[in-house]
Amino acid sequence: MKQVNHRKLSRKVLQLSVLFLLTISTSLFAQEGDPANGKSLFNANCASCHKLDKKMTGPALRNVESRLEEAGLDRQWIYDWVHNSSSMIKAGDEYGNKIFDEYGGSAMTAFPQLSEKDIDDILAYTAEEPAVAPKPEGAVAGQATSANSGAGSNELILGALALLFALLAMALILVTRTLKRFAEAKGVELPVEDKRLPLWKAFAKNQFLVLVTVIFLMLTSAYFVYGYLMQVGVDQGYQPVQPIHFSHKIHAGDNGIDCKYCHSSARVSKTSGIPSLNVCMNCHKSIYEYNGETSPEYSKEFYDGEIQKLYAAAGWSDADQKFTGNSQPVKWVRIHNLPDFVYFNHSQHVTVAGVECQTCHGPIQEMEIVEQHAPLTMGWCVNCHRETNVKVKDNEYYTKIHEELSKKYGVDQLTAAQMGGLECGKCHY
Repeated sequence: MKQVNHRKLSRKVLQLSVLFLLTISTSLFAQEGDPANGKSLFNANCASCHKLDKKMTGPALRNVESRLEEAGLDRQWIYDWVHNSSSMIKAGDEYGNKIFDEYGGSAMTAFPQLSEKDIDDILAYTAEEPAVAPKPEGAVAGQATSANSGAGSNELILGALALLFALLAMALILVTRTLKRFAEAKGVELPVEDKRLPLWKAFAKNQFLVLVTVIFLMLTSAYFVYGYLMQVGVDQGYQPVQPIHFSHKIHAGDNGIDCKYCHSSARVSKTSGIPSLNVCMNCHKSIYEYNGETSPEYSKEFYDGEIQKLYAAAGWSDADQKFTGNSQPVKWVRIHNLPDFVYFNHSQHVTVAGVECQTCHGPIQEMEIVEQHAPLTMGWCVNCHRETNVKVKDNEYYTKIHEELSKKYGVDQLTAAQMGGLECGKCHY
């Protein structure tokens, strides 16, 4: 009887041990995967629509596997979903259709090229806890203290020097008064200076000097009046503050975005055009914070705040990842403004002539705040027409004109001026 009970007890212990081992193996299986490789795979395939801790086009993926386990879905479901989510939605998968409807009917791209091992690595990366970098408060406080102490010592030295000079001045005044009193007590007569004719009276009596001075003042005044009048309407260096800060240095410089991606009408129209907010939202639906280099003048918090201004103007809800319809126009301040009687065609210069944007607008890729780089005066435009050769290669329209004018001027390359670029009617109509 004891042997039978012992066998039953041993069998139960064996069953519990097997169950415990299965539980451990399942948890180990859930934690397997290479997070480092998963990070690179995530950035290459998932980051355009997903963030770890924030909703975007798709849901946040931090600890996604554990959340799916709570919904009764295993890792095999994740494999099938990543490989072909559309087929699961068409098949009527309940959770898949719920996600599909929640995110506005946006189907997830199929990734049949990702192996199950790749997906395991991605899940391992999403299971990592977010790293919190400690702020070096002590170091910052120490730097601030040392800076304040240095400033305080400088002010103390300057105050001491000012006090010393004041005491010396007072001492000189007292010594002078004492010497005068001593001389009066001793009956010493101090020499009296002879009264001379004031300088201005001597100048007024010299008619030649007066005439030369008047002529000099008249010429100088005419020079400055002419210079002032020549600057009327010239806004070189004009740098207004825009309602939403837009850094060309970050967009055109650091990120290398082509100018004509935003100002697309410059290729086909007279004007370069103001980019619509939809062009901005092509990127900023996914880029909701700034992670580049900052400066003391413009911090990360400043740039993030400007992105929020863009969202408010475009009517975009970052939390819900959808447009609210409550948009408002942005009152951009125009920087480059030609007079109404001047005709300038962007497409003629950009597309036909192949002129680079920087030729007129300066190093725009280096400007944090855009300013008017060139004077945009008539003389400046005329000099450009005199110095710039016309682009005639692969342009049959200019072939006959180029041949005739080349013979006339005896040159191989024709400037815009030689092809009529200085005629009044070209720019004034």
